[in-house]
Amino acid sequence: MRKLVVTEFLSLDGVMENPMWTLPYWNDEIAAFKGEETSANEPLLLGRVTYEGFAAAWPQRKDTDPGAAYFNGTRKYVVSTTLDRVEWNNSVLIKGNVLEEIGKLKQEDGPDIVVHGSGRLIQTLMQHDLVDRYRLLVYPLVLGKGQRLFEAGIAAALKLVETRSFSSGVAALVYEPARK
Repeated sequence: MRKLVVTEFLSLDGVMENPMWTLPYWNDEIAAFKGEETSANEPLLLGRVTYEGFAAAWPQRKDTDPGAAYFNGTRKYVVSTTLDRVEWNNSVLIKGNVLEEIGKLKQEDGPDIVVHGSGRLIQTLMQHDLVDRYRLLVYPLVLGKGQRLFEAGIAAALKLVETRSFSSGVAALVYEPARK
């Protein structure tokens, strides 16, 4: 059975939106942490907005660029009620019963399924207890506004399973739901 892993860049106040603010902190340590999410050709689960951003950026990169071979080659499951098709290499559109389809994907054998960005999708996944792990990179800044990972009205009891700190001041926090 696969796990569904949410991976996000967060400010100290929980903002995940448009993480261009992370660039000054990027270093080899963070690259290695992120590289762990692509070590077994993990498929992606993406919402429409994140998919469209990735599909506009990654195909332009050469396979020798860090991450390009993975992002362009791996299976991408795209959740959208508005798209009629997805054209980026190896992408599959999920339009129907999203929760049922994701449940089926989790039941399959294979590597974990990784969710990048996709804030609205993650809110739905959390509401239905479908997230098995959170890999969070918390950056040492407060943005004050923007979309947050943990929106009001969604409660989650989590268990800390790993921490790392990086020389840039970024902290990696890995949580799993504290399921009973």
